[in-house]
Amino acid sequence: MIPDYQTLMLPVLKEAANGEVSTRDVIEKLALAYALSDEEREQLLPSGKQRTFDNRVHWAKGYLKQAGLVRYTKRGYYITTGEGQKVLGQAPERIDNAFLKQFSAFLDFQSRKGQQQDESLKEPADDQPDATPDEVLRAAHRKINASLAADLLDRVRESTPHFFERLIVNLLLAMGYGGTSEDAARALGKSGDNGVDGVVDQDPLGVDQIYIQAKRYAAGNNIGAGDIRDFFGALSLKKAQKGLFFTTSDFSPSARQTAKDLGMRIVLIDGQQLAKLMIQYNVGCRDEEILHLKKMDEEFFE
Repeated sequence: MIPDYQTLMLPVLKEAANGEVSTRDVIEKLALAYALSDEEREQLLPSGKQRTFDNRVHWAKGYLKQAGLVRYTKRGYYITTGEGQKVLGQAPERIDNAFLKQFSAFLDFQSRKGQQQDESLKEPADDQPDATPDEVLRAAHRKINASLAADLLDRVRESTPHFFERLIVNLLLAMGYGGTSEDAARALGKSGDNGVDGVVDQDPLGVDQIYIQAKRYAAGNNIGAGDIRDFFGALSLKKAQKGLFFTTSDFSPSARQTAKDLGMRIVLIDGQQLAKLMIQYNVGCRDEEILHLKKMDEEFFE
């Protein structure tokens, strides 16, 4: 029988206790440890694109990461953190979602406390005894997106400033800014750009332009009112009327009020909004499977 992802959390954590490990190697080792048959080992998800056991190992690893017990080192590799080592030192019999709730990072992941977040990215309750199948399906979709959003933000925060600027440019192009022009959006990122990180044409001819500021900050390191005033000054030097301010963290209340008081149209995009836009426009992620929900065609039977 294939173990569920919560059962796999402790074994996944133990595998990286002595150093960096490959997720692929861990999957193979655990498949042997659980004595999975060839049929169980090759069982696929309904999408037919990934093996069920592999998927559950990845979910176990992802939840451990959100709790701060493991850390991704490079693509396909991870390692147990100092906090994870402490947990292993306690010799727990099992690690599951209830166990992970003792860690503030995991609670933040679930509740997104102190952050402005769209309802579509909030994680639903695990226990929904009165939910209809339709509600359960949509709740699962929100849960997957919540995990994906958190992972996307982590990867963006670990990237270089230049990569972040290019990401914003690619996102704006995906959103339809600039029409079909190849130079419709471009990252500046050079000295002498007067505090502006990029520019995007609002129309195909480049008659109207929007200037971009991008701050790649860690969670909790919020943008203050001074940063907004500096960006306002940079826009004034460019004689620009519109600006987009992106950050991977959040904006302080004073920063939001300052943007509102300055009068010039400066749109603020925080980390949660950025992750939502990346998911919506398939930037840094891609469609794995499309489910079609059908309903009765009453007109056909009339």
